[in-house]
Amino acid sequence: MIERRLRGIAGFFVLFSLVLARFVSPHWLWFTAFVGINLLQSAFTNWCPMMAILKKFIAKGASS
Repeated sequence: MIERRLRGIAGFFVLFSLVLARFVSPHWLWFTAFVGINLLQSAFTNWCPMMAILKKFIAKGASS
């Protein structure tokens, strides 16, 4: 379930940053690259910062 949310968030970030790059500033492509680099490093290290954030929020929501 968390992995599915993670993929959804990553996809949203990539698409949203591409839209911002097209209509606001091409500098938003740096954010697209940042997301891609995080996805690549997580493939090798099995650690993703967004995964830690999601686990925190889900655990917080479950305890309420």
